[in-house]
Amino acid sequence: QVQLVESGGGLVQPGNSLRLSCAASGFTLSSYYLSWVRQAPGKGLEWLSGISSGDGSTTYADSVKGRFTISRDSAKNTLYLQMNSLKPEDTAVYYCARDLGYLEVWGQGTLVTVSS
Repeated sequence: QVQLVESGGGLVQPGNSLRLSCAASGFTLSSYYLSWVRQAPGKGLEWLSGISSGDGSTTYADSVKGRFTISRDSAKNTLYLQMNSLKPEDTAVYYCARDLGYLEVWGQGTLVTVSS
C-alpha cells in the first residue's frame, strides 16, 4: 500500500526551527519527485519545495527560500523539511506528496503553529 505519513509538527516560537519528517511506504521514495506543500488557515495549498528523483536536485518557493531545506534519506525511505527562522505566517498544515505534476499521493498532514 502506497502511503506517506508526516510527523514533527508542533508549537514553536517565532525565529525557532522545526524539522518535519515524511515516512514513505509501498514505494521507493527516491524514485519519484517529492514535494512539500502547506495549507494555512482559510487559504489554499501552497507549494513549498521539491526534490527530484535520482540526483536529488531541489527547488524552493520564494517564500521559504533560504529558510527551509528539503532532503531525503534513502536508507530510511524518508523525506524531511528543515524549517529555520520560522515566522507566524508559516503556521499551516504541512503535507508531503508524491508529485507527478499533480499531487498523486499525499499524507494526512502535520500542523505547525508559530506563535509566541
